[in-house]
Amino acid sequence: KMDFFTSIPTHIDYVGQAKAEKLYRAIITLFSIVGFVWGYIVQQFSQSVYILGAGFLLAAILTVPPWPMYRRNPLNWQVP
Repeated sequence: KMDFFTSIPTHIDYVGQAKAEKLYRAIITLFSIVGFVWGYIVQQFSQSVYILGAGFLLAAILTVPPWPMYRRNPLNWQVP
């Protein structure tokens, strides 16, 4: 039963870290701008907060798990 959990990869490489960081910054920036503009148009601050929250949720789903797209450039370790 525990073999399933230990077989799940829990790492990403350095290139994947850079990709994840760029992606979450872009998502949060985009959603914050859209949320601010939409909240201003409808005059509801809560709408801005909901849109920003959706952006945080999307960014977390796309960047927190070690998806295979973040593990494409593994480091080649050298034997000492």
